[in-house]
Amino acid sequence: MSTPGQDFYDAVVIGGGPAGLTAAMYLARARYRTLVVEKDDFGGQITITDEVVNYPGVPTTDGHALASAMRRQAQDFGAELRTADVTGIDVLDDGVKLVHTTRGDVRAFAVVLAMGAAPRRVGFAGEREYMGRGVATCATCDGEFFAGRDVLVVGGGFAAAEESVFLTRYARKVTVLVREDDFTCDAQVADRAKRDPKVDVLYHTELEGVEAGERGLVEATLRDAHTGERRRWQPQDDGTFGVFVFAGYVPQTSIVDGFVRLDDDGYVICDPTTLETSVPGVYAAGDLRAKDLRQVVTATADGAIAAVHAEQYAADISRRTGVVPERPSVSVYERREREERAKTPPETTVAPVSSDADDTPAPQVGSFFDDDVRTQLAMVFARMEKPVTLQLQLDNTPLSVELRAFVDELVRLGGGKLAMMADRVERVDEHGRGVFNASLPLPFAAPVVSLLVRNDAGDLVPTGIAFHGVPGGHEFNSFVLALYNAAGPGQPLPDDERARIEAIHEPVDVMLFVSLTCTMCPETVRAAQRIASLNPNVRAEAYDIAHYPELRERYGVMSVPCIVVTRGGARRTDFGRKGVAQMLDLIEHV
Repeated sequence: MSTPGQDFYDAVVIGGGPAGLTAAMYLARARYRTLVVEKDDFGGQITITDEVVNYPGVPTTDGHALASAMRRQAQDFGAELRTADVTGIDVLDDGVKLVHTTRGDVRAFAVVLAMGAAPRRVGFAGEREYMGRGVATCATCDGEFFAGRDVLVVGGGFAAAEESVFLTRYARKVTVLVREDDFTCDAQVADRAKRDPKVDVLYHTELEGVEAGERGLVEATLRDAHTGERRRWQPQDDGTFGVFVFAGYVPQTSIVDGFVRLDDDGYVICDPTTLETSVPGVYAAGDLRAKDLRQVVTATADGAIAAVHAEQYAADISRRTGVVPERPSVSVYERREREERAKTPPETTVAPVSSDADDTPAPQVGSFFDDDVRTQLAMVFARMEKPVTLQLQLDNTPLSVELRAFVDELVRLGGGKLAMMADRVERVDEHGRGVFNASLPLPFAAPVVSLLVRNDAGDLVPTGIAFHGVPGGHEFNSFVLALYNAAGPGQPLPDDERARIEAIHEPVDVMLFVSLTCTMCPETVRAAQRIASLNPNVRAEAYDIAHYPELRERYGVMSVPCIVVTRGGARRTDFGRKGVAQMLDLIEHV
């Protein structure tokens, strides 16, 4: 049997949500070389769920924690993870699948489709126009922007019932618009919303349109689904309000439209037993396939089923072709198992091991990073071509203390690839907070960490990349990638995108307003800062909007990510997830 190149896998899993990560976990544990390709943040829609209480064996958790655990499990079993867009799939003569991605083509015996689904638009007047300016689809990301205001929730399913209760943490009053005569979800979930004193439910009611004033949405038109009667709706204080749309999802199957069989709604049709699609060796798992119930538990079940049959298919085609991918020999999971067995003498009970006999470093008190994260950081730092200096500008607030501690620990783990320099801002208010001018294109809001590198002459020069606040939560990954991109070689880019970046010949300032709980923000931050790392004319600075109310007020930020681009005296504001190509479109059309 022959061993193919590094771009050959037993299975490629497209999508890094619960279904995809479970499939990868099963495949990798069975010693099949497995690649998971995800275009955004790993974890999928579950990462924006505030509370998960119906996942077996886990009494209660939040979606981000559950998704992070799944990701670690898949990696520990040996799965490889890659951030990229999949642009298409072809079947070669020998049955091998050729998967086209924005980071190069890869080959595999089997493919598992697990791209999930995205929030569905309702179609009311103003929905698209005011998206990010009063209309939102993520309660976890955007709920805080409507503190003390009234909000409308559109939908009658699980998400609408659950998220309406979550929004009561911020909103003064939540009004749920249910088109049917009752909620369509489990009665216990619906009852929580019905019983909540801050939630009103209007049945057989549709949102027909919204109107806005200078400060935000001020009026809605509601329609009775039975009689067709229309009426005006305004918040109790005649102020502004928000609209959260939870009206189901649209399957993300555009890349396989015409490749595998889809139903009339765009969901993948597959064998109910094996989950194989109309194309042999291609399987579907999770929310993108046609089925009755879409929950985390059904997604993970799909992932396991698809993986088992993908294993069998990969083994068969490997025997037939004589091709054997270079499979992982030892996984992190197996190494930990051996280490644990080595610590325990045979035929004895397990007793606590003293620190003298244990090679595992003692956990650091107040550490920002666990062992898994430190291992991943070491891999990133080892690949950096040159050192990066982290320049801190601090005020006298606890947030500055936290940022200093965060960077201190990061530098200690940097293996010589990171250095730090810190200064105090000159002007602070009576609370010790740094004073800044919110009207500037990139206001100097402390605390801030900026990335500097040395040029060919050995001088420290700014990269144009900075983060205001502490880059934790979802922004931690984007910050680490900023270090890697600043130091080089950086994340690969298609030649056409590099050419567009090099063609920017005048100064461009990109302000990125983010929330650490937002799953859409990191991709947008990464895109802008990748451009800045390659072109000194571009500065891209991210602001944790929770700490800078002046900026939120000035730009009317009601949704994140919010992008403000200033170029040649002109300014443009946009919202939502952006990749590099979309960010370049925004810059080029200011």
